[in-house]
Amino acid sequence: MVEQRSPASFRDPSGHIFELDGVLYRHVAPSYRHDFDALIESGLYRSLSAERMVVSHEEVDASSLGGHSDAYRVLMPERIPFVSYPYEWSFSQLQDAALLTLDIQQRALDHGLWLKDASAYNIQFVGGAPIFIDTLSFEKYPEGNPWPAYQQFCRHFLAPLALMALVDVELGKLLRVHIDGIPLPLASKMLPRRSWLGFSLLTHIHLHAKSIRRFQSTDADATPSADTKATTSSVSKTSLLGLVDTLRSAIRRFRWKPAGTEWGEYYGATNYDREAREHKVELVAKFITEAAPTTVWDLGANTGEFSALAARQGIETVALDVDPAAVEKAYLRVRSSGESQLLPLLMDLTNPSAALGWSHAERMSLRDRGPVDLAMALALVHHLAISNNVPLPMVAEFMRGLCQRLIIEFVPKSDSQVRRLLASRPDIFDEYDQEGFEAAFGEHFELLRREPIRGSDRVLYLFG
Repeated sequence: MVEQRSPASFRDPSGHIFELDGVLYRHVAPSYRHDFDALIESGLYRSLSAERMVVSHEEVDASSLGGHSDAYRVLMPERIPFVSYPYEWSFSQLQDAALLTLDIQQRALDHGLWLKDASAYNIQFVGGAPIFIDTLSFEKYPEGNPWPAYQQFCRHFLAPLALMALVDVELGKLLRVHIDGIPLPLASKMLPRRSWLGFSLLTHIHLHAKSIRRFQSTDADATPSADTKATTSSVSKTSLLGLVDTLRSAIRRFRWKPAGTEWGEYYGATNYDREAREHKVELVAKFITEAAPTTVWDLGANTGEFSALAARQGIETVALDVDPAAVEKAYLRVRSSGESQLLPLLMDLTNPSAALGWSHAERMSLRDRGPVDLAMALALVHHLAISNNVPLPMVAEFMRGLCQRLIIEFVPKSDSQVRRLLASRPDIFDEYDQEGFEAAFGEHFELLRREPIRGSDRVLYLFG
């Protein structure tokens, strides 16, 4: 038995995650004994897990695993189908994750506990909804103390949502640079002047940021904690519940409408006629069935129309796209329709999520999370090859690193979408043709099926 400790699980002395023979476990340290017992005995864990707000777990015999005799408990938590990160979420995904965190904090206080941290990385998306994954974030509520995770919540949720809603939705990408949340002094500088007029942002971002700057300037030799306390005076439970309410109201008031972007409106402006579109849907569904995958990544998924073909077959499907409006629309549809197997995420395939954090290992790259059984790349290759000047052999090599099998659409230069791309630039792509495409992908895959899409010049391929 070879044990692998998760490289992302080292900051909390209460325990850590490890994997043994493909099974995920959580080591609970003796130092967390009293808080863990309080979580279980209070009934909080039971109610939250029953409502799918917190991941469920089973307790296992530590002696059967070896090397964990010092653990207070060893848990076997449910496994998340696909691990995603806040910088990959749409606006509403981050908003829903924030609201879940606040709901859990309120429920915890009602049971005599609270969340000792409020990291966005404690949330994952399963079954089309957010779920809290860090069982060891709960501890007994010490009467009179301010919430130690208050600043972290503001950095991870409130500040990015405010910037996305009031400035530009693309500012959510700052979470990729600031992986412990957007610093509040930075957020305060970036927010518009009108944000000072509202109580919530004035209090939780601008004045909060001012207090952080004051602390740093008056005590330059001190090292502030990860979550500088908003106050040192006694704080009642009623006040903490009031804090949760004001933060919840602020989060709920944020609005962003996904409209007006090129890819968010792609299907409304596509050059497919009805016959071509219906035939493409038929072929993609047939190829998915033939490939018989258990997991699918749809690369360049737009609003997830074709991703849903896999999800509706009961396949865990991740829909990746660069456009915030397209991903937002996909998530809102998933949330309203209950398409529980589909997870829309933001991903720029020309600059995909890299390995980040301590020792380049806390947050996995996209490739680290693969290879997936089946990837789909529909109406994508011409954007990579022509818009971004990535040679076809490099596109093929990249795809091979992500997947076992591949459904991919070739769009020739005769297609109106490619002509549009070439209209404002010289055609330097001599090898961009069907022969060059098949040669490039033939170096890395076996051709299993090739079908022209009726009513178009496009061709759909299944590679293995």
